Amino acid sequence: MKFTYLLINFATLLFPLLFSFEEKIHFVRKWPALFPGLTLTALFFIGFDYVFTVWGVWGFNPDYLTGIFAGVLPVEEVMFFFSIPFACLFIFEVTRYYLPGLQGPGWLRYVFLVSGFFLMLAGLLNSDLIYTSVKLSLTGLALLFAGFWFQPGWMGHFALTFLIHLVPFWVVNGILTALPVVWYNNQENLGLRIGTIPVEDVFYSLLLLLMNTAFYHFFSGKRPDRATV
Repeated sequence: MKFTYLLINFATLLFPLLFSFEEKIHFVRKWPALFPGLTLTALFFIGFDYVFTVWGVWGFNPDYLTGIFAGVLPVEEVMFFFSIPFACLFIFEVTRYYLPGLQGPGWLRYVFLVSGFFLMLAGLLNSDLIYTSVKLSLTGLALLFAGFWFQPGWMGHFALTFLIHLVPFWVVNGILTALPVVWYNNQENLGLRIGTIPVEDVFYSLLLLLMNTAFYHFFSGKRPDRATV
């Protein structure tokens, strides 16, 4: 169906958008701090997305698209980089409201550092695979930056949000890759799948959420404190 990808985006937005106006969390009040970060992160990802599409790292099945394009990218793909982070940051605010005392334990910073190091190493060792190398390296770099420079009290909520988001992640990406709405060139990735989802997509999603959360805090004035060793 031509509107499949568009409907997936709308379905992702529906619940968090409707509940943005409820009285407790009142997510709508956070929108001024939300959208600048969404835009900056989206521009970053759209740039890579555009290049990877041109290079044939992945592509899109026209049977599930409206046919409206921004260059080589379907408009639904551009929308994806706003709808998914919006929904994830809504989850983030829900965890902060209902679990206000949840803080990242001290060892969480070292989890970021160790994970970042191994992802960077894995990216370098797979330099012949464009998608694998770029996404693992960038995610590793982001985790190292967060681990070295921030003592992030918000990382407890971030970690919980990431774990919760994996459920809709499996649903949304599962549909996109099973139909498929999005196809992948296995010559540019490890070829390892979780169901129909390339394993690299997990780290892709982690980077997307981490960048949006960091920008969200920056623009809301709640900047993570500098790490102390």
